[in-house]
Amino acid sequence: MEHFPIIHTNFWDAVIAVPIVMIITQILKKYFHVKPFWVPTIALLIGLIISVFISHRHHLFAGIFMGWFYGYSAIGSFASLKTSINAYREKKLKKS
Repeated sequence: MEHFPIIHTNFWDAVIAVPIVMIITQILKKYFHVKPFWVPTIALLIGLIISVFISHRHHLFAGIFMGWFYGYSAIGSFASLKTSINAYREKKLKKS
């Protein structure tokens, strides 16, 4: 009896799903003027929806686990990218 599923990450998980969550979140943010404090929740929900209904539709536990991975990876990637861009801009302004 297997209590926990074996979850394999693959190309889809690492290279496609997380950027899709980021892109959809940014589109929703732009067109629906979502307040910033709702953005992480929206990213998490999109990650869960993609994972449960597309990636891991045959195993609910794996879908929920990987959906959290998709959502929080997108949140972290966006925060990291935003921090890097802001640091670059500040450094560029100091040189001027």
